[in-house]
Amino acid sequence: MSAAPAPSREEVALDAHLVVEAGEFSLDLTLACAAGVTALLGPNGSGKTTALTALAGLRRPRAGHVRVPGAPEPDWLDVDRGVDLPADRRSVGLLLAEPLLFPHLDLVENVAFGPRSRGVPRRAARDRARLELDRVGLSDLARRRPRGLSSGQAQRAALARALATDPAVLLLDEPLSALDPQTRSSTRADLTRRLQEFDGVTLLVTHDPVDALTMAGRLVFLDGGRVSQEGTPAHVVAHPRTPYAAQVVGLNLLAGTVRTGPPVVVVVDGTGAEVVTAEEPGRPAAGSRALVTVDPAAVSVHRERPAGSPRNVWPVVVTEVTMAGQRARIGLDGPVPLVAEITAGAVAELGVVAGTRLWASVKATEVRVQPA
Repeated sequence: MSAAPAPSREEVALDAHLVVEAGEFSLDLTLACAAGVTALLGPNGSGKTTALTALAGLRRPRAGHVRVPGAPEPDWLDVDRGVDLPADRRSVGLLLAEPLLFPHLDLVENVAFGPRSRGVPRRAARDRARLELDRVGLSDLARRRPRGLSSGQAQRAALARALATDPAVLLLDEPLSALDPQTRSSTRADLTRRLQEFDGVTLLVTHDPVDALTMAGRLVFLDGGRVSQEGTPAHVVAHPRTPYAAQVVGLNLLAGTVRTGPPVVVVVDGTGAEVVTAEEPGRPAAGSRALVTVDPAAVSVHRERPAGSPRNVWPVVVTEVTMAGQRARIGLDGPVPLVAEITAGAVAELGVVAGTRLWASVKATEVRVQPA
């Protein structure tokens, strides 16, 4: 199995090698990130936050380097040459799980704080703050103080503040983890839209598979301070190399356009195939862009077209079979490309090999829809 291709030398916008020791824990991480969003994933204690703090200049590595070609000062760290740019001179923005807005300042002044701290005149800093607030949909709340915001609004304001200094690198440490599920979904959509306009490097630390699959173009998995797997979401979903990777990104991801009913249907890009959902009409709105996720364990495979309750049934051809103990992941090509997870016994019973023609089915209640 070949690894998913890494960015070319010309595409690399963040080149880093970090060797950090903290007590008995050691991090040895090499990153080559293109512009866009790279998700850094791993179990607790794997070194994700350690990596972010080292990149931000808040922790000194024992060895390594950090180079950001698009930054005003490209060389942030080179231990061998004695280079260690202080945090306030690194072109970096940092967003944590807690927004940490200044409670005594309104949103304009909160967001303007970054540019002003870098020498931008007050009026210009406020103008930039209003622009950033508008970009995250908070222009009507510009004069409000943090205590008058919802949790999702506060996090969007914190993102605006992080971007107001035009960072070359944006570091997001579990930015949605403190939000309730409903707020998290809408804030994720807002965050995704704003990051699509950001032309720098975003490094996102998250445990949430939906965050990783919907926001990131590349995934990097850490385990015990070392990279255990990296690649595009599609590559990792099809070929997880560790139990953690399989657990986190073990989802099918489809993009399409909503058509309301009932039932609510998502028309899949490229094929025009329809995925029936159990969503209530009006949520999401007709004509809106949506991302559909389906757990591979919720995909059933059959020799004959199934009768009965499944609302989604498609003819498919097996493209690959990957065994992992008593379970198998089955790549399926058809109107809706999928990965199914079935037992080893089912593989034998159905005679599943590459090229086998089957039927795949998914219940509407197993389909999850997120705003694109």
